[in-house]
Amino acid sequence: MNAPPDLTPLLAWYARDARDLPWRRADVTPWQVLVSEVMLQQTPVSRVLPAWTAWLERWPTPADLAADQPAEAIRMWGRLGYPRRAVRLHECARILVERYGGVVPDDVPTLLTLPGIGSYTARAVAVFGYQRRHPVVDTNVRRVAARVVTGQPDGGTTTSAGDLATVERLLPESADRAARLSVAIMELGALVCTARSPGCASCPISDRCAWRASGRSLPSGSSRRPQRYAGTDRQVRGLLMAVLREAPGSVERPRLDLVWPDPVQRDRALEGLLVDGLAVRLPGDRYTLPVN
Repeated sequence: MNAPPDLTPLLAWYARDARDLPWRRADVTPWQVLVSEVMLQQTPVSRVLPAWTAWLERWPTPADLAADQPAEAIRMWGRLGYPRRAVRLHECARILVERYGGVVPDDVPTLLTLPGIGSYTARAVAVFGYQRRHPVVDTNVRRVAARVVTGQPDGGTTTSAGDLATVERLLPESADRAARLSVAIMELGALVCTARSPGCASCPISDRCAWRASGRSLPSGSSRRPQRYAGTDRQVRGLLMAVLREAPGSVERPRLDLVWPDPVQRDRALEGLLVDGLAVRLPGDRYTLPVN
């Protein structure tokens, strides 16, 4: 097997050109990292920044969030989308307090037992919160690894065991440097080695990129089909959630019926909120956010 390319020039590039994101600063806590990773799932950085800041001003530790109601977590989540993440974070905070003394675990297997924490998030918290040496592979990292190592224009839509193995071979043995390089690879994919307009001329590792050396161009057309939102159950759920978030108490069913004209789709969306624990049905056909 050929030796993996040396990506350490990325460290100097990252120190000079990376975005100044608060969850990457030296004094960040593992809880702050965990909150950022959950918020960043399918949500742009620009929308997460103010929400992350407000969330941690209110609940700087897991114990602070666990002591509050899940309804308040949903309200603070606002319009970030996928509000089930807020409920999961609240559940996670409670478990951290009950089982781990309010401390975020530092190992991947334990992190995976927490509500809403999947393989990527568990690795990200261990690496960025505790400087552990693990491959952290998202869409941007898959793309960089595919281009640099295998000469392919993209890395696919899901992370495989092969992707994890490829990225792990790129990491230095030092855990601190490996964690730093992990975030640098991610940042390169976000800012320079982008899906449709890669900036090869400004890339600090272009001289060791197999895809650039191959001379191949990107496939024509969009790399992925944009998700439709208008008219979907997700939109209806969002409209219903907005009413529940803004109400000081419970809401009568007729108030919810006003948000969408199709009763079948509206009922289906409301039932989904009840099943997901984002809403509670009270006597008298009234509805509210969860309170405990």
